[in-house]
Amino acid sequence: MPRGDKSAYTDKQKRQAEHIEESERERGASEGTAERIAWATVNKQDGGGKRSGSARKATKKVARKTTAKKASASKATAKKVAKKTAAKKTPAKKAATRKTAAKKAVKKAPAKVPAKKAAAGKATQKSASRSTAAKKAAKTRAAKKAVRRTAAKKAARTRASS
Repeated sequence: MPRGDKSAYTDKQKRQAEHIEESERERGASEGTAERIAWATVNKQDGGGKRSGSARKATKKVARKTTAKKASASKATAKKVAKKTAAKKTPAKKAATRKTAAKKAVKKAPAKVPAKKAAAGKATQKSASRSTAAKKAAKTRAAKKAVRRTAAKKAARTRASS
């Protein structure tokens, strides 16, 4: 089957592509761009041309499962490598890490306080520690902020050059 051959697509998929192409043309896209967008949209929705027979569906599911297994296997190996590198730290670095951890523990240890105040302090400490969802949200915000910053720099460079 030559590249660009649409024989594997159903009549319904061809109609969908035609309709999408017409709407893209109305929006002002060129003929080639409109066609490209139309077929890309059909592929995105259906995963390509739907050949006849039930074997097509089964092979797709198997392909997805194998890629998922490969991804999880690569994650596992990455974790193992990270553990090994952490284990290979020099003794001096390990000692320094222990000392800083001990200092932090000393700083966090509260002075002797009556029992009621100590209980109130513990409650505020629990609320002060962020949940994993909050940490993840903060990380996402920071990443988006960095992306915006780089985009702004790029835009400023573009304005400066023109």
